[in-house]
Amino acid sequence: MSDPALAMIEFKSIARGIIATDALVKKAPCKILSSNPICPGKYLVVFTGEVADVDESLKEGLAIGGDLVINSLFLPQVHLDVIPAITATTAIKEFGAIGVIESFSVASCVVGADLAAKASDAKLVEMRLANGLGGKAYFVITGVLADVEASIAAAKYYIASEGLLVTAEIIPSPHPDLLAKGGYW
Repeated sequence: MSDPALAMIEFKSIARGIIATDALVKKAPCKILSSNPICPGKYLVVFTGEVADVDESLKEGLAIGGDLVINSLFLPQVHLDVIPAITATTAIKEFGAIGVIESFSVASCVVGADLAAKASDAKLVEMRLANGLGGKAYFVITGVLADVEASIAAAKYYIASEGLLVTAEIIPSPHPDLLAKGGYW
């Protein structure tokens, strides 16, 4: 299997989002990572699979969504850390420095996380996409301080160039109590 692709569609309508999600998953083999209403009254679907399948499903979802689509994203050869970060299933053996990026946009956060993961050996920990965040998104990355700095710089540059950066923060040596409470950063 080649590296997976990742796609997402954000809809203005919850009902249309549900219908489009059903259609896109029927169109080609893909796995839905997230499909739910998000703040404020929108709907987000995130899915993965082989590049050609995800591309075909994305086109179907966009066609069904029509003028009720707010934004979409297609990332062929997405970094393998991105999917577990979205599903909060990343297994981190040892934490190092921590970097956090917060974005006004789900799509810019996902692209930023992909760029961050590809920029160094730092490991994506978790990504939260819009739900309970007023439509914003963020990701957490950990590793050796220099790697975290390189990863955060790459993501920050991209997200800021889109005008969608809320903030980027780095904790060089996080306290063990902070790490023990991880999972909902």
